[in-house]
Amino acid sequence: MKKLLHSLCMGLLLAMVLFTSLSVAPAYATSLYEVPPVSEETRVIDLGDIISRFNEGKLTETLSDLADKTGQEVHFVTIRRLDYEETIETFTNKLFQQWFPTSEAGAMQTIVVLDSLTNNSAIVTGEQVKALMSDEIAKSVAQETMQVPLQKGNRYNQAFLDVSDRLVAVLSGEPDPGPPVIVDKVDTEGTFATPEETAQSNAVPWVIGLLIAATVIPMVTYYWYVR
Repeated sequence: MKKLLHSLCMGLLLAMVLFTSLSVAPAYATSLYEVPPVSEETRVIDLGDIISRFNEGKLTETLSDLADKTGQEVHFVTIRRLDYEETIETFTNKLFQQWFPTSEAGAMQTIVVLDSLTNNSAIVTGEQVKALMSDEIAKSVAQETMQVPLQKGNRYNQAFLDVSDRLVAVLSGEPDPGPPVIVDKVDTEGTFATPEETAQSNAVPWVIGLLIAATVIPMVTYYWYVR
């Protein structure tokens, strides 16, 4: 009986260890060479699997329309996790070089990359893009426009839609709409009642009544029980 109980306990323990190890196993890092080659069909590469199919199609249509009208090529890439000692900036720069090995090839190209594990994002632009979008605006796109929706509950679809809208405006020669406006709602109105409100309230008589009941009822109950 003891051997059977010991075997059952060991089996249960092993099952729990196995389940725990499987449930907390980290996602594999996305290798640079897992990213497909660039083409007109690769406006959005969602290796992190965080963008809905509907919004992926919407983004692809918007960015393709931008390319047709202006020649400016924008690509969105999401990854699962970075390799050890890799940063989102180094990954994005390496991907830009992998896709566009010459300055001529990358002159009118923009890449935006997001790591879905850390929500870190980066952007790299070609030389002819900088004439329309400065490095300061590009940094704001990656660090503000992308990040604000993510800080409100990992709203990935909204983040990429906002980035797309801002990039389309800037790269079309329109004024920069700027990053999202963050409104800090501070309630300065007190939650305590004024003396006038207290005077008009029926709370005081109720409190007194409850205190009396809490004192009298146990005494009456005890007296009745004793008799």
